Amino acid sequence: MIISIHQPNYIPWIGYFHKIAISDIFVIFDDVQLPRGKDFVVRNLIKTEGGSKWLRVPVKNQSKMLPINQIEINNDLDWQSKHLNSLCANYQKTSFFTSYYHDIEKILNQNHQFLLNLNLDLIKLFVKILKIKTKIICSSELNVSNSGTEKILKIIQTLNGNKYITGEGEGSKRYIEGKEIIFQKNNIEIIFQKFKIPKYAQLFGEFIPNLSICDMLFNIGAHKTKKIIET
Repeated sequence: MIISIHQPNYIPWIGYFHKIAISDIFVIFDDVQLPRGKDFVVRNLIKTEGGSKWLRVPVKNQSKMLPINQIEINNDLDWQSKHLNSLCANYQKTSFFTSYYHDIEKILNQNHQFLLNLNLDLIKLFVKILKIKTKIICSSELNVSNSGTEKILKIIQTLNGNKYITGEGEGSKRYIEGKEIIFQKNNIEIIFQKFKIPKYAQLFGEFIPNLSICDMLFNIGAHKTKKIIET
């Protein structure tokens, strides 16, 4: 049983869905604090005529060290219109804009109270579009009280996993580096995700990698996007 675990990112990049697709169970890491630094739980990148641009969801209580599933969105700010207007302004001339925009629009206009619910609805939408069959659950459903590497290990064991897919970024490696023996002793194989995004057709000149999946879907559609995931 192959398990992967990741925070619920906002309109994630394609590598996020590659990780889901190569797993038997994908665990949304929702009962941990927001990661420091490059926080893709509240923001992600799209492409504009002037280069890449952040779309950020404003939150009320990020500084209170709450778990992700308790972070509330600040809907007093008209962020939804700004995000939707940015998508329209920069992608309405792409080949597949009308195929996916309205579903994204419906979710953003629901005025979710909690960040988790917004991100989870969007993740599930993209999973449906890409016809990924992986089971998705939230870590909070498992009632695992441990922290750090022990929490990761306990989640995998609770789900009867024997393989764990992790990324190669600093955030993922901190759970693994120097602690491989813990997984070995529990007969769990660590698999580092190997995914390199290929160049694909984009608007506005030179190719920019690692953008939100919205960029790829709008430009080349679900069929070609799924092929990239499966490569």
